Amino acid sequence: MEEQVLNIKGVEVTLFRSQKAKSLNITIKPFTGVRVSVPVSISFKKAKQATEERIDWIKKHLSKMQKAEDQFTVFNLDTKFQTRSHHLELKISDTDTLKSVVRNNKITISIPQSKKVEDAEVQNEIRKAIERAWRKEAKEYLPKRVEELASKHKFDYKKVAVKNSKTRWGSCSFDNSINLSLHLMRLPDHLARLCYSPRAGSY
Repeated sequence: MEEQVLNIKGVEVTLFRSQKAKSLNITIKPFTGVRVSVPVSISFKKAKQATEERIDWIKKHLSKMQKAEDQFTVFNLDTKFQTRSHHLELKISDTDTLKSVVRNNKITISIPQSKKVEDAEVQNEIRKAIERAWRKEAKEYLPKRVEELASKHKFDYKKVAVKNSKTRWGSCSFDNSINLSLHLMRLPDHLARLCYSPRAGSY
């Protein structure tokens, strides 16, 4: 993928070519920084000029993003992290590629020697692997738990789906299809049960 990393008034910006983009798009995300998708119809020179014109806006939102970053755990080789049934294992490897595997109750992150654990790319890979572990656990646990509740409280439902929802614990559609957030796996049992118990009033 064609890309350029620039320093614009003290801000590191990554321009990258996007075949799907129809217009210049600036995104600012935690541990990803400022990325500008450049459609094929726009040169990198013009993309840089357009980005420079919006640098004040970028700096304003970058400040908000950095505050959000401060709320995240920064993983290192000594970090002890455990989900319900998986534990995190970070290791420096001879591989050239950053790799994550969720298997046999382990979240294994293989980090090339050329990268630091604190690098944004590594931190993002760790978080994505942890979410895969939560999703796996949620698919094993939540449908069974809903079935138990349905039997106990005499209610019917069509199906249970696990979503990566971060704004609500779950929802129920008009046809009684239930959507539950994989992030329920982050809660202790007694809190998770309250979030999707019929007695709580809603999902």
